[in-house]
Amino acid sequence: MISKKDIQVFEEKQRILLQVKEFICLLPHPDLREYISNYNITFPTKALMPDAFTVMPCGCSTLAVKKDDKKLFVDLQGPVTKPYIVGSRANQLEMMVTIEFKPAGLFALTGIDQNELTDRTFPFEAVDPVLNKLVSETVEKAGSACEMVSGLDILLLKNIFTAYHPELKRILQNINDYAGNVTIKKLSSDIHYSERQLNRIFKQYVGTNAKSFSRLIRINNSFRLLKKSHNSLTFVSDVAGYHDLSHFVHDFKIMCGITPREYRSNMSGFYNNTTKF
Repeated sequence: MISKKDIQVFEEKQRILLQVKEFICLLPHPDLREYISNYNITFPTKALMPDAFTVMPCGCSTLAVKKDDKKLFVDLQGPVTKPYIVGSRANQLEMMVTIEFKPAGLFALTGIDQNELTDRTFPFEAVDPVLNKLVSETVEKAGSACEMVSGLDILLLKNIFTAYHPELKRILQNINDYAGNVTIKKLSSDIHYSERQLNRIFKQYVGTNAKSFSRLIRINNSFRLLKKSHNSLTFVSDVAGYHDLSHFVHDFKIMCGITPREYRSNMSGFYNNTTKF
């Protein structure tokens, strides 16, 4: 099992997205980046992660290997479409290793209808006991952070086998290209599918319908804009594609449970990862 000092001497510098004393965020193997945004290795502290630390809605899924004072176990968090607090639970752990999937990435690993997993957490052992054991052993037996990450790369490359729907990659790219500001009618027309067919595909592979996913993209774009303190809320609203500020504030509060101003005033208390899209 690795220790905190191991993440400070991670050798593959080109893979590091963020690194502090108790935490490192890493890119996966290039062949996995279509499905996985990053790996996180965390040794939780309240200074790093307050008890109220909240994951913001993003439509993505996470596989989390957790070590407390008794055992090591793996949890699966399905696609996230509403905020949920993780800080208080994480701070009870000695270590946590998370594999953060891009939208539809978890389907490629499990083949499970993602609509059944949305906003739910499961013991991974109940979903895939064989892979659960292999993931646990890879983390537990690693002698260094590099060895552990390389082991996860190899394991995931062997087990990601379920292909996307043939048109899904293009649809997701279209939504990103439009920054979420595209009608379902337009998306359906582009791939010559009915809106009903489009939503069926999204629910199966992504875990939510196409309209809701487009809203998630818009909100996540606003997160990026809000990080720049010189951007006014009106500017953020306009660039994110809202008709006016009131619509932006209303939509943000419905999806995130707080206003954009409240988010901006306490950004260190929230988690969103721009490499997920």
